Amino acid sequence: MLQPVRLSAARLRRPWLALPLLVLLGLYLADRLWPLPLPQDDLARVVLAEDGTPLWRFADADGVWRYPVRPDEVSPYYLEALLTYEDRWFRQHPGVNPLALGRAAWQNLRGGRVVSGGSTLSMQVARLLDPHARSYAGKLKQLWRTLQLEWHLSKDEILALYLNRAPFGGTLQGVAAASWAYLGKGPGQLTRAEAALLAVLPQAPSRLRPDRHPERAQAARDKVLQRLADFRVWPAPAVAEAREEPVLLAPRQEPRLAPLLARRLNTPGSPPLIRTTLDAALQRRLEDLLLGWRARLPEHTSAAILVAEHPGMAVRAYLGSVDIGDARRFGHVDMVSALRSPGSTLKPFLYGLALDEGLIHSESLMQDVPRRYGDYRPGNFASGFQGPVSASEALASSLNLPAVQLLEAYGPKRFAGELRGAGVALRLPPLSEPSLALILGGAGSRLEDLLSGYSAFARGGMAARLRFAPDEALYERRLLSPGGAWIIRRILAGQARPDRDPRAQLVQRPTLAWKTGTSYGFRDAWAIGVAPRHLIGVWIGRPDGTPVPGQFGLASAAPLLLQVHDLLANRDSQRGLAIPADPQPSEVGVAAICWPLGQPIARDDPNCRRQRFAWTLAGTQPPTLQAADQPLGLGLREVYWVNDAGLRVAADCPGAQRRELALWPAPLEPWLPSREQRRARLPAPDPLCAPPAPVAVAPLSIVGVREGDRLQRPAGSSEPLRLQLSALGGSGRRWWFVNGQPVGESIAQETFVQRFEQRGDYQLSVLDESGQTARLAFRLERD
Repeated sequence: MLQPVRLSAARLRRPWLALPLLVLLGLYLADRLWPLPLPQDDLARVVLAEDGTPLWRFADADGVWRYPVRPDEVSPYYLEALLTYEDRWFRQHPGVNPLALGRAAWQNLRGGRVVSGGSTLSMQVARLLDPHARSYAGKLKQLWRTLQLEWHLSKDEILALYLNRAPFGGTLQGVAAASWAYLGKGPGQLTRAEAALLAVLPQAPSRLRPDRHPERAQAARDKVLQRLADFRVWPAPAVAEAREEPVLLAPRQEPRLAPLLARRLNTPGSPPLIRTTLDAALQRRLEDLLLGWRARLPEHTSAAILVAEHPGMAVRAYLGSVDIGDARRFGHVDMVSALRSPGSTLKPFLYGLALDEGLIHSESLMQDVPRRYGDYRPGNFASGFQGPVSASEALASSLNLPAVQLLEAYGPKRFAGELRGAGVALRLPPLSEPSLALILGGAGSRLEDLLSGYSAFARGGMAARLRFAPDEALYERRLLSPGGAWIIRRILAGQARPDRDPRAQLVQRPTLAWKTGTSYGFRDAWAIGVAPRHLIGVWIGRPDGTPVPGQFGLASAAPLLLQVHDLLANRDSQRGLAIPADPQPSEVGVAAICWPLGQPIARDDPNCRRQRFAWTLAGTQPPTLQAADQPLGLGLREVYWVNDAGLRVAADCPGAQRRELALWPAPLEPWLPSREQRRARLPAPDPLCAPPAPVAVAPLSIVGVREGDRLQRPAGSSEPLRLQLSALGGSGRRWWFVNGQPVGESIAQETFVQRFEQRGDYQLSVLDESGQTARLAFRLERD
């Protein structure tokens, strides 16, 4: 009889046991229906220097910028001040502090309005994530969101949300953004006074902004300090010392460095913190330096500076324009990554590759003479030609004709391919192939690619890609041999010829090696330097490609390059950094060579016409490079026969003795002293047994004006001086040059008329199809 009664009682208790399950089920459904609005990617980004300094910020849709941090990246002083002032029991309560809520409810009832919220830190985060009205209904909503926070997140995750979302006035959110904007330092470096100030600021960010209301901010800060002292969180002496620190802040500064790099790196999918390798202090100094240069630049002209440390290829400064806000100078165009004509900046690569190929050594005889390659007639940047020059002189002086001669021997396609393989991409016009114009800027390149290529001269021949982010891998490829790179760097540093004492082969102190360049029409001025630790690239010009007459690399870009180098050298010196050693590679040697053959000959040998000391590579001492388009039938070595009287005779004459003579390349004749010219070097022919007539054509000469003439226009005439010119000897078509610039053509002995308007010195030269040249100088006097 008792058993049924007990079963009925158990049934009566089952609904009460199910009630908690029903409540939990209801909360679960509510959580699914009204999920916690956790922050999503709102495209707010901060671009950071290597040390964490903000360089640039991209705000979200509301104009707010923030700098995300974790609790362990914030000063312990700030966390102590925040939790003591806002929520002492944050780690213990379940999101709601009943005692605090009870106190707040009593104060609100007694005051008849909402006086105190009794909010915990979790409740404040809930309000930040889902704002609500300051009403009882709003409080209930806040409590619900707080419970959701505690269910889904850990205490550290909730604290991190507060650290990154708390308002700090204006468009600032988060303690890190506030610390950088108001104090100019990271949140991990806060003093006690600064920590207390930032802890109270979110209570009334507009009213307590320290840059606008320092007195109010200081009073609120002192209130936090007093509470820390009352609860004995901080020692009383430390609190007293913090009170003495005044709140005197400059107007809030938002990060505004390296804008064009920031724009470049802010790609879809970028993290909230975009870390770079930049040095914030160096970037700031160079931006100030470049702004100071703005007045020295022509109207609408911009400039770019790129600095990298070549051991690790980390970019330390990136200035893509003079000022991103200067629309008249196209400041929004990034000239670091823009495609431009590189001018003569490619020449060091060619000379280095030619060294490795065994085509030249540092003192190889080159020909700076007028030449024509089909329809292509290159000239030097400065008018005139120098005749015989060494490879090192041609590179150091950036002579165009020797570079074209060298590229012809090396091969334009091969040269472009070698550069492309090392990461120096050259952009050619559509449907075109690399040609001889390539070495004078007949292609497109970027400042960043050129700087990567120049790293080979500092890194033992290994060209490496620039690194913009700390976690970016170092990518490198061999472009030159270590010895070839070392020799070219010596030439560019002004140490083209080794010490004449072969025992003194080590250069004690490496200096700046640099090269300038100017594109056709004065559109681009370049200067690229290789310092003991840094690579420096400078570009100046108009981003729209308009020519700027009179602006060229040596006059425009080089002074800025040298100023940047001096700044870097002073920084290294102040930091106590010694100049790194730059030992001579084992494969680099020194040899005494002789012109015109370009190889070692005893100095007392009659064929040693001019001795020079050269850097050589792997013992290679190549002969003088002949130009392929100058087939005169006259080689560098002339074989002839003489009789007992020393007169030149035919090989079959009685008693003929064979002789061999080293001669200068025929196109250099006009630039040689008379004693070095072919007719002076060869013995006179014997009229009784004359040698056969030479295959070569008659020497080329100019008729119509003589060497050293001083001319005047006819008395009373205002017309330009007209000279009727012709060329005797030679063969085929003639090309005429005035001061190194082409002015016209003629055929055989046809008369050519040239007008001369300005007073001054003139250099007149003519080139024929066989490669012969003739040259003379005259002067047009005052009327």
